[in-house]
Amino acid sequence: MESQAPATALTPLPGPVALVHEWFSPRSHGGAELVVEQIDALLAAAGQMPDLFSLVAGESRHLDPWLAGRTIQTSFVQRLPWGVSHVQQYLPLLPLAIEQFDLSGYPLVLSSSHLVAKGVLTGPDQLHVSYVHTPVRYAWDQMGAYLRRSTLARGPLGPLVRLQLHWLRQWDVASAGRPDVLLANSRFTASRIRRYWGREAQVLHPPVAVQRFRWDQDRDDVYLSLCRLVPNKRVDVVVEAFNRTGLPLVVIGDGPERRRLQAMAGPQIRFLGRCSQAEANHWLERCRAYVYAGLEDFGIAPVEAMAAGAPVIAYGAGGLCDSVRCLNRGDRRPTGLLFPDQTATSLAAVLDHFHQGQLWRQLPASGQREWAEGFAPEIFRARFQALLMHHWTQHRHRLDSGHSAPALSPDLPVPLV
Repeated sequence: MESQAPATALTPLPGPVALVHEWFSPRSHGGAELVVEQIDALLAAAGQMPDLFSLVAGESRHLDPWLAGRTIQTSFVQRLPWGVSHVQQYLPLLPLAIEQFDLSGYPLVLSSSHLVAKGVLTGPDQLHVSYVHTPVRYAWDQMGAYLRRSTLARGPLGPLVRLQLHWLRQWDVASAGRPDVLLANSRFTASRIRRYWGREAQVLHPPVAVQRFRWDQDRDDVYLSLCRLVPNKRVDVVVEAFNRTGLPLVVIGDGPERRRLQAMAGPQIRFLGRCSQAEANHWLERCRAYVYAGLEDFGIAPVEAMAAGAPVIAYGAGGLCDSVRCLNRGDRRPTGLLFPDQTATSLAAVLDHFHQGQLWRQLPASGQREWAEGFAPEIFRARFQALLMHHWTQHRHRLDSGHSAPALSPDLPVPLV
């Protein structure tokens, strides 16, 4: 990992800070929530505890400990029937809902956005920095796959669904111009932002809780797939590849694809369903390699696998090109292998090469862990802090100079993996 960004002092910010996230749900704690948690911790440590805003928030007793006792300002969707548990069913209302937050009293607004959070309304004297996990997938490049899977889109309401997605794309582009600064979780996401929104974004990889894994365990001769069993994760490619190679595979995860995947799997493939965190960690810490065939904006699980000492065999596109160092490509300090095509044939060839050549001997667990530690939360906080202070200083300079309109500024160099 490259050297981390310098941890400049987080100077006091005048007035309160607003931190906006799409939703806090008891059922949802992934990479986006970890980003918000780390930003919140950074500001709190500097004496700038932010005010939290979210479209909906689940019952406080079910939320993560870091939110205990915190007040979360929610939108009108919170009061709609099943609004908390099924917020995405109100998709046509979400752009309207996010625009209703009154953030006029906040000199600094930070948003964590994968759908509409970037669209909050701010004034020219405010600085809005938005961390973008992805431009909304099902309205852009993955719309076709979404429409094919959607029962509603295939029925009589199909034209209405397509019209709503058309409106969402229009709002998505319009609202993308509202933040002063866009941060992207990978180079892949930055390229999608450039294509769909016509804007440049600085790359800041998300935090990964690497310290909760042990990397020095004995390895079993079994491969691991760990993800939700949904179509876009392409576990079908993994299963078919292992059918061809005959190698042992453990599949952890549940979802609508499970029955179909089990029906196509050979006898050497085991499905464990949804496991506890401790059991999932056990398999990550002992598998021969972690295998993934999906296209990810960043991909937390492959970094977790490397933190647990496991090499990664993955589809060589998207955010994994940032996080996985490919052995066959000659990358410095390699951590795995990337296969070029999202097909069982391509994956099976790489699996045979990896297994028959015992390539894991060239990918020691200590090297996997050392690389993964570059994605640790403290690294994220240091880099986010440097970026925030850079843009806050520029913002104050513009205001002091009497130029309230945001001006383009050169990117602050942030080390990429």
